[in-house]
Amino acid sequence: MKIKKRYHLQKKKLKQITRELGDYAILLPSQATIEMLEAEPYPMVLVDGQPHIMLVDDKPFPTLKAALTMDIKSKYVVVDMGAVRFMANGADVMSPGIVDADPELVKGDVVVVVDETHRKPLAVGISLIDGPEMVENDKGKAVKTIHFIGDPIWDMEP
Repeated sequence: MKIKKRYHLQKKKLKQITRELGDYAILLPSQATIEMLEAEPYPMVLVDGQPHIMLVDDKPFPTLKAALTMDIKSKYVVVDMGAVRFMANGADVMSPGIVDADPELVKGDVVVVVDETHRKPLAVGISLIDGPEMVENDKGKAVKTIHFIGDPIWDMEP
């Protein structure tokens, strides 16, 4: 991962990110040190030195480490246990492995991919099709993986 700049986040920008996070705004506690990390491939918001939010196309979304600390209720895709080992290697999500998806999902949304047994986050990706379509289809890609367990974002040290 290539890091360009690291600086404290301005209050105006922090308020905007908090508003856009919606359900995930609890990841930005008021007493924490909030910093911006301009990095490749995605800029990130550091909370007390930990990468909790990544900005994908200027839209904030939790990293996997942050997603592990909370209950995922929206923008999710559930995969069967057979897909877990492929997800751990950064594979894209294929429709046959999807058992459930947020019905509100639309093409282009950033989603958290979770396993069906433990509902633990496995990856973050961009949906290639709508939520209901993901569950119905029996072939083709449904989610392009952009962040997974063991990638440079996951391994990042504060």
